[in-house]
Amino acid sequence: MDDQGKIIYIGKARDIRKRVQSYFTKHFDNRKTAVLVSRIADIHYMVVETEFDAFLLENSLIKKYQPRYNIKLRDDKSFPWICIRNERFPRIYGMRNPVQDGSEYFGPYANVKVMNTLLELVTKLYPIRNCTLALTEENIEKKKFRICLEYQIGNCMGPCEGLQSEEDYDANIRHIRNIIKGNIGEVIQHLKLQMKGFADTFAFEKAQVTKEKLQKLEAFQAKSTVVNPRIDHVDVFAIDTHENVAYVNYLRIVNGAIVQTHTVELNTGLNESREELLSFAITDIRLKVKSDAREVILPFEVETDGRFQLIVPERGDKKKLLDLAERNVKYYLMDRQRQRLTKPKKTTHAQRILETLQKDLRMKELPQHIECFDNSNFQGHEPVAAMVVFKDAKPSKKDYRHFNIRTVQGPDDFASMEEIIFRRYKRMQDENEHLPQLIIIDGGKGQLGAALKSIDKLGLRGKMAIIGIAKKLEEIYFPGDSIPLYLDKKSESLKLIQQLRNEAHRFGITHHRNKRIKSALTSELDQVPGIGQVTRTKLLKAFGSVKGVRQASSEDLARVVGQKRAGIIQHFFSQSNRQG
Repeated sequence: MDDQGKIIYIGKARDIRKRVQSYFTKHFDNRKTAVLVSRIADIHYMVVETEFDAFLLENSLIKKYQPRYNIKLRDDKSFPWICIRNERFPRIYGMRNPVQDGSEYFGPYANVKVMNTLLELVTKLYPIRNCTLALTEENIEKKKFRICLEYQIGNCMGPCEGLQSEEDYDANIRHIRNIIKGNIGEVIQHLKLQMKGFADTFAFEKAQVTKEKLQKLEAFQAKSTVVNPRIDHVDVFAIDTHENVAYVNYLRIVNGAIVQTHTVELNTGLNESREELLSFAITDIRLKVKSDAREVILPFEVETDGRFQLIVPERGDKKKLLDLAERNVKYYLMDRQRQRLTKPKKTTHAQRILETLQKDLRMKELPQHIECFDNSNFQGHEPVAAMVVFKDAKPSKKDYRHFNIRTVQGPDDFASMEEIIFRRYKRMQDENEHLPQLIIIDGGKGQLGAALKSIDKLGLRGKMAIIGIAKKLEEIYFPGDSIPLYLDKKSESLKLIQQLRNEAHRFGITHHRNKRIKSALTSELDQVPGIGQVTRTKLLKAFGSVKGVRQASSEDLARVVGQKRAGIIQHFFSQSNRQG
């Protein structure tokens, strides 16, 4: 442990005293080990009964604490497993993240296809329920459940209504368990006896069904790589290393056939030897796949937990198996290196959204710069418009703009949209600014048509994409197309468009509200004769509001606007008070 009490290394030894002393009496050429020793502040130890217990404890502690200087086993949660659920009338299904709930897990499998092939086989041979009903004895007796379509089409035998006994169901589970483990020979022998029994009692239909099961099993068994039927319940391991990474391949042999293969990746902690890396991987993999094989084939001798016989073959079928494992791990290493060399740059979340939007809107360019427009007015008064800008799918608030409508009288949203689009992109043309890749108009066909008039006047048609979004059903309108596009309500493209639309609406409403408030506050000052906009602004800045101006003394007013204007203002408010 270091001086902070953090675990930095975990190890095991027959003689812990010698092991610890070795770190402080040797000169280490390996810099990592030297750094480790320099950081050691304390040492804790645990005594266990056997070497096997030491292997298990070391493995579990390394996984729990992930010490910096230990071998790191690459997380393999992505590999699929077959689960036999811990429940009455167990279900069987594939999953990726095993949990400690008492269920049985078989794997990990090299890929989903292998696992699904096996699941398909066992469910065809033995109908198993796939519902989530709580099939307790009490619930079945009370007839809480009814058979479903799965029973009608022969995928389930109806245990929910007591149509299949628990004993019969469990017998099927035992056969399935043997098939998954690779003990297919036992199941085949059982089915042959069963078929003969049916034939002897003239139950020819049942005999035919059993025969079909046999044929499926034998066909599946034929696909396995058979080496020698006399080689049974054997584990094979091979290792290859590259720089600070090691790869270990595992083969499980049952009845002479390879029934499972798995490769793990290890990151070295202190430049461990191949023997140390392989020893660590053997313990971890055998625990994971629940292997009880008494014979393990390896390329060289390693320290073991004493639970199996270690064999380093030089010739024969066992050497062929070892060669196969070594080819597997070699190809795996080459494949990983190829993946690293050809791996595309990591796509960011924003990049993925923009690429999806480009595809959904059939755009030629990636919409990295998007501008969205919205109109706002209050009963036809104070018409304004707002524009928000998103760059790389994020708001660029410094580029937001408000527009006060200049040329339109009354509540004419179409004309207002035409004006602000013309003003915005005329200015961009004049200042040689980069145009956006996408323009979004908050509104349907009418608003979009108005915007297009300005785009055409400026000669910008086709130089940037433009769409309209109607709020009611979130229809997306394209220029010249009367039929709208409906994006998936959960799609990232639509969510981004909605975010732009909502942000433009919020920005426009805020500006419009501020204008109305300002208008209401300054309307009384507007009526003061001889007082212009500059003077009104000075007064509001100095006194904060119309009420502040009304209550100010003549001396205070004179300091801001001069004696003459101060007299005019006070006279106006005194007249106003008498009229009020």
